[in-house]
Amino acid sequence: MPSTEQLWEIELQPLPGHPDRLAENVRQSLLDLGFETHGQARAAKSYLVSGALQASDAERIARELLCDRVVQKYAIAIVAPESSLQSAASDETFYQVMYKPGVMDPESQSVLGAIQSLGLAATDCRTVRKYWLTGFPTEQLQWLATKILSNDSIEQLIVGGLPFRKLSLGQSYTYSLRHVPLRSATDDQLGQISRDWQLSLTLVEMQTIQAHYRGMDREPTDIELETIAQTWSEHCSHKTLAGRVLYEDEHGEQKFNNLLKETIFAATQQIRAELGDRDWCVSVFKDNAGVIRFDDQWNVTFKVETHNRPSALEPYGGANTGLGGVIRDTLGTGLGAKPICNTDVFCFADPNTDTETLPPGVMHPRRIMKGVVNGVRDYGNRMGIPTVNGAVIFDQRYIGNPMVFCGSVGLIPNGKTAGRRLDCDDWWTHGTRWHPRRHLQFRRIDGPKRKT
Repeated sequence: MPSTEQLWEIELQPLPGHPDRLAENVRQSLLDLGFETHGQARAAKSYLVSGALQASDAERIARELLCDRVVQKYAIAIVAPESSLQSAASDETFYQVMYKPGVMDPESQSVLGAIQSLGLAATDCRTVRKYWLTGFPTEQLQWLATKILSNDSIEQLIVGGLPFRKLSLGQSYTYSLRHVPLRSATDDQLGQISRDWQLSLTLVEMQTIQAHYRGMDREPTDIELETIAQTWSEHCSHKTLAGRVLYEDEHGEQKFNNLLKETIFAATQQIRAELGDRDWCVSVFKDNAGVIRFDDQWNVTFKVETHNRPSALEPYGGANTGLGGVIRDTLGTGLGAKPICNTDVFCFADPNTDTETLPPGVMHPRRIMKGVVNGVRDYGNRMGIPTVNGAVIFDQRYIGNPMVFCGSVGLIPNGKTAGRRLDCDDWWTHGTRWHPRRHLQFRRIDGPKRKT
């Protein structure tokens, strides 16, 4: 008989005699922040799985996919309102932490795919961290709840049992064409639209968009407005770095129509021109990464980017995607470079900063430092690309915004970058270790067509 849609919880805990890493991290984090504590903690990792599953299916998921039975044990139950697999004792405070709706949960997506590959009718999955705390003073519990156990930017902290029986909350998305009334909006209304839609655009930028659509004699759709806001954001277009700057110093008034082009770009081109035949640059400011000569056969790619503000809000994910972005850019340079190593530079405030002096809404530097280091590690060393050098700088001026520089170095055969177009035959005469059939950017440019 087919099962009805239900929400199952599969909880994993360490076996007796094995360390409880999640719980140990709680106490160690308090000690790192200068708190003396004698409180006790225990913790567990849970997976919420919804679908037309029977108890035997949930048992199979736990046994074959999720539980390492050498060091872990598991428990299974159907989720009920205001309940949990293991309720808290009278002297315990019970917290559960899970991602907020709309925040990506990559681990749960992998688990869901694995469950479905077994032929089981799972429809959704979420991860949960569970903590049972006892003996902690009220002040420490407050720190644990708001500064250690969860990150309010991306996670929700639930006190007690789960208050729901299904993961899919609200209404299913139904497409509808929406136009934003922009053409006749006043300046105040333009500013309100930018705030309400979280576009983060200035009044001048909103006025420019308004003028554009007035010229088109129509209103923008919601997706058009969101797309403009994304591509015009500081993160994507570097508005400040490429903007017009006027300032005055002891040398008089200085004006730049494009700060980036008239400083970094201009200096680079001047140096290359002065080097002449000794210029070792192959591609500069043209591709996803810079390219320089290494020897007659190989070129080296190098790309660095910052992920400062993302790392201030969510240290692990911010640094993680920073390094992932430059590895992506290495792969996307020319006809595809091979990442060979990573580099980084981190700037943090003093990790021994007194918790009482932290500005409102700012994470403790030690937590930021741990998250950033772990994020870069997991997107580099753990996928086989070593971090070969770097630097760490401490200065209290980084208290509100750390600096996180992530770099990726790659190798690419000479001639496989911008500036040279290759015939099919050239693919197979240039070394034996390269596999250009994998690269979708290839296109034949002359000669008779033939299957390659």
